[in-house]
Amino acid sequence: MSIREIIQDRRDGRTQTYLQFEELARACVDESAKDYQLSAWLMAAYLNPLNPQETADLTLALARSGETLDISGLPKPHIDKHSTGGVGDKTSIALLPILTACGATMVKISGRGLGITGGTIDKLASIPGFSTDLTPEQMIEQASRIGIALSGQTPELAPADKTLYALRDATETVGSIPLMVASILSKKVAVGAETIVLDVKCGSGAYMKDLEQAKALAKALKETGSKLGLTVRIAITDMDCPLGYMVGNALEVKEAFATLKGDAKGRFPELIRDLGSIVLEASGMANDISEAKSKIENAISSGRAVQKAKQWIEAQGGNPLVLDDLSLLPSSPCYIELKAASNGWISRIDAQTIGEAAVELGAGRKTKEDSLDLGAGIELEVEVGDRVEQGQAIATVYGARQELLDAQQQAITEAFSISKSETARKPLIMAVV
Repeated sequence: MSIREIIQDRRDGRTQTYLQFEELARACVDESAKDYQLSAWLMAAYLNPLNPQETADLTLALARSGETLDISGLPKPHIDKHSTGGVGDKTSIALLPILTACGATMVKISGRGLGITGGTIDKLASIPGFSTDLTPEQMIEQASRIGIALSGQTPELAPADKTLYALRDATETVGSIPLMVASILSKKVAVGAETIVLDVKCGSGAYMKDLEQAKALAKALKETGSKLGLTVRIAITDMDCPLGYMVGNALEVKEAFATLKGDAKGRFPELIRDLGSIVLEASGMANDISEAKSKIENAISSGRAVQKAKQWIEAQGGNPLVLDDLSLLPSSPCYIELKAASNGWISRIDAQTIGEAAVELGAGRKTKEDSLDLGAGIELEVEVGDRVEQGQAIATVYGARQELLDAQQQAITEAFSISKSETARKPLIMAVV
């Protein structure tokens, strides 16, 4: 079947088969399909969503478009973790070393940023020398030696998804639940994961804007995972506000490192402990959440999580001294400090506005060809619920040129809402599925 026929079937709402998805994946890999043809199929799939069986079939086709890892010989449990993406979400950089320090084997494929949501690959590129282009053989060897390996989508692993992933960003089809599910789970199937814990973001800074949408995505992930024989546990978490205090690639790496050392404050380290506990309980590494939380705390307080992070960075060509010397990370030459316009309590920090401003500063991409300013971004000085006084610093903005900062100053300031009455913090985890 030709790529044109595959597009036509999707456009006209006809049910598509595994063999069609296999041909679509092959056309992505050998480039027999042009970007505009793949974009047309993506838009047709956005307008005529895939049914559950089609979603599972597409997932398998994407996973099988390249090599799949056989990690059966590595120590169990084989765990993977994924977030649907949010503003300030640097969870993998902190959570993977902690879970590996607890005894898990973590073999993970991560992606670049999509729109206002940063990508783990982009953040890790801030670490001097860190390589995210491991071969399947290198991933297995490294994971067998230190328990952890992370790569971008190389030509060998789920290469068809890599092509579609980039085009989804450029064609405004990121929000399609079946396409999101297939993209997420194809990478898990390709690396041989058995237990998967998913963080589905919900709010203005996420693709799922409300709890109903987030639950729909969680249900689709659970259903597709079940069809593929995976153990899937899902946490729906708040993304109305940025996660943590840092937004921007190198800035977020700093916050992840502080969390590994037990020095971070606020919602981000809270989420790390909660998600980590869910992972340990779901995989059988802890009998219950209470025991799991104790193991997470011990991995951090003992320093084992930091040592595992150093092993990980060094194994992938990076400089492990970056954990002790943050000046080795990229920084932008210009910055401005923004002030509170009145007294009161911070009632909201709009994640979407902060994310859009970070993209304009150079911390994210508008097209798949855009380069990044790894030092650019926004450091929040307050969280929702904090009391502020007029003139108090609420954010520091970093960028390569002063005019970039000036252009975003008003939007970032307006992302902060200040109430005359005290504001309660929203629960971070909204539901566990």
